[in-house]
Amino acid sequence: MRRFRGCCVIVTGAASGIGAAAARRFAAEGARVALLDRNSPAPVAAGLEGAIAITCDVSDEREAGDAVTETVRRFGRLDVLVNNAGYPVTDTDGDMPDETWRAHFEADVHGLHYMCDAATPHLARTRGCIVNTTSVAGLGGDRAMQAYDAAKGAAVRLTNALAIDLAPRGIRVNAVCPTLTRTAMSREVEAQPEKLAAFRDAIPLRRIAEPGEVAAAILFLASRDASFITGTALPVDGGVTAGNGQPALA
Repeated sequence: MRRFRGCCVIVTGAASGIGAAAARRFAAEGARVALLDRNSPAPVAAGLEGAIAITCDVSDEREAGDAVTETVRRFGRLDVLVNNAGYPVTDTDGDMPDETWRAHFEADVHGLHYMCDAATPHLARTRGCIVNTTSVAGLGGDRAMQAYDAAKGAAVRLTNALAIDLAPRGIRVNAVCPTLTRTAMSREVEAQPEKLAAFRDAIPLRRIAEPGEVAAAILFLASRDASFITGTALPVDGGVTAGNGQPALA
């Protein structure tokens, strides 16, 4: 399949995990991809034909704008923006440092806003689309994850609002909401057998997600197959959000 032949795509948080998986899949389907990350995404970009790597902190408005400008300068257009960069989960049980709260919002909300704001004029010319990586944590609360949940919830609502505001300009905006996914951020959980077992027990499919599975959902929402879908937050969670949290009665 070459659904993105001739398209130009930005993927943030592309040095590893879901972002790297999405960048590889877009490239395999014919896209030219700009990989953005605070950590150099050059090693991932080196294996992708026509890709470019830009070291960028999306929570810095100037850096985000410059990265979009450089991408359009190099590629001549922009068709898809994937906002995948985010702040890692931190426990917030008890007192939460102010800098922890701010860091979550700077990456997960402010960075998303800055990238969308910079990309919108270019996406309007191509009638392109935006896909935001949020989390099932944005759809419901967790224990000891106040900052993460609040930021991801804000990202979901920002997705909804952007979809409404940008629809007249022909731009679709959607989000994917993964559960625990096998990335660098999952290693701590995977190293604790009891905690990993608890996650598996809470996921009806009885396993955590693979980065490629979340990337596949991102590509679907970015493709013409989803041409009449906007404003949705798609759970990629193995069935976590299908339940109501109550224990079995029988």
